[in-house]
Amino acid sequence: QVQLVESGGGLVQAGGSLRLSCAASGSIFSINVMGWYRQAPGKQRELVAAITTGGSTNYADSVKGRFTISRDNAKNTVYLQMNSLKPEDTAVYYCNAGLRATPLGAFLPYWGQGTQVTVSS
Repeated sequence: QVQLVESGGGLVQAGGSLRLSCAASGSIFSINVMGWYRQAPGKQRELVAAITTGGSTNYADSVKGRFTISRDNAKNTVYLQMNSLKPEDTAVYYCNAGLRATPLGAFLPYWGQGTQVTVSS
C-alpha cells in the first residue's frame, strides 16, 4: 500500500505565505514526477507545479514567481512554498506522485487526501 500524506494548509491573509508538505510512504521502489494540483469550488482540478527526480520544474502561469516546488528524494517528500498568496489561490491542494512499487512495474499516479488553503482578502 502507498500513502501520500499532506500537511501545511490553513487560513492566511492575502500577501502571506504557507508551506505545504507531502510525504509518500509504503511499497515504493521509485518515484518519477511529484506535483501539486488544486481544485477550487466549482472548478476543475488544475496543475499548480511539478518536479522531476532530477529537479526540473514546471509551474502554472498563475503561480510563477510566487510558488516554489522542491523535493527531498531521500525522504520521498515534496514541498510547495507559497508566497504572496492571493484570494484566488483558495482551493483544496492535492499532492500527486507517479511511482512504481517494483523494479519492472509501471509508474502509476497516486494522490493525497487534499489540504485546504484559504486566503482571505
